[in-house]
Amino acid sequence: MSQSVLFVINKFSGSGFKPELEGRIIDKCRQAGIESRIEFTQKRDHATALARWAVDQKMDYVFAVGGDGTVNEVAQGLVHTPVAMGILPIGSGNGLARHLHIPMSIQSLNLVDNHQAEWIDTVEVNKMMSVNVSGFGFDAHIASLFAGKARRGLVGYTQLVVKEFSSFPSFDVQVDTEEASFRTRCFIVAIANASQFGNNARVAPLASVKDQLIDISFIQKIKLLRAPAFAQKMFTGNLDKSPFVKMNKSKRVNFELAGPLPFHVDGEPLPPTRHINCTINPRSLKVLLPVVETVKKNKYRI
Repeated sequence: MSQSVLFVINKFSGSGFKPELEGRIIDKCRQAGIESRIEFTQKRDHATALARWAVDQKMDYVFAVGGDGTVNEVAQGLVHTPVAMGILPIGSGNGLARHLHIPMSIQSLNLVDNHQAEWIDTVEVNKMMSVNVSGFGFDAHIASLFAGKARRGLVGYTQLVVKEFSSFPSFDVQVDTEEASFRTRCFIVAIANASQFGNNARVAPLASVKDQLIDISFIQKIKLLRAPAFAQKMFTGNLDKSPFVKMNKSKRVNFELAGPLPFHVDGEPLPPTRHINCTINPRSLKVLLPVVETVKKNKYRI
């Protein structure tokens, strides 16, 4: 019995969809003897509806072709089902794909017939599903502004950060986990399933999508003069060594704020909120990963 795969494509992710990709998908599936179907998203949440349709049709895989927002929507349709999610990353940051060591090129299409399937955790954040990194504070403020920008990518994102950094204030937050309760002052709070926002900016370098724990990064506001050194730690995976960052792990965490703050789930901006409740959902999503040689597995941590 032949396998079947649905490709859910967001034409507006990242720098834009290249029409030749559609032909490459069809050719690859034909060569692999796999039945393929391609659908383009028309509106918000359409990718979720398409993924649920694929589950109803008992298809084998659904590929999210886009960025982290598209990945999140497809995952919502596949969570707690046997249908596995593949990723063809064409977004601005591609945080989850990078964390999973999926190639940032057409080579990721090889996952169609050359992969290993793994169950990973997801996080419930205010009754919404997060597969990568969510949070509140300055990064959520930037996410809300970035969503309306025509110029995407790391350069456009960096320009917004520099422009908005000085005017955005720190805030107090009450934190309650299974292990402790405390109050702290932050500039960013990252709620991480995977390790990075995207573009290898590792905000939670110790995070694993298989450890059944939420990683929480509490980041203080720094002086602009310290920003290059701080960025260097983030992009080299050493943010846990910064004196301006504290990190916790827990199966659940609740946050209470004095007033509403910008909030995002996997980079998608949401209305400001004062209350954020998070719970881990262990081994709830099946994903396709590159096949790794046995001798390299010790270096291949997800």
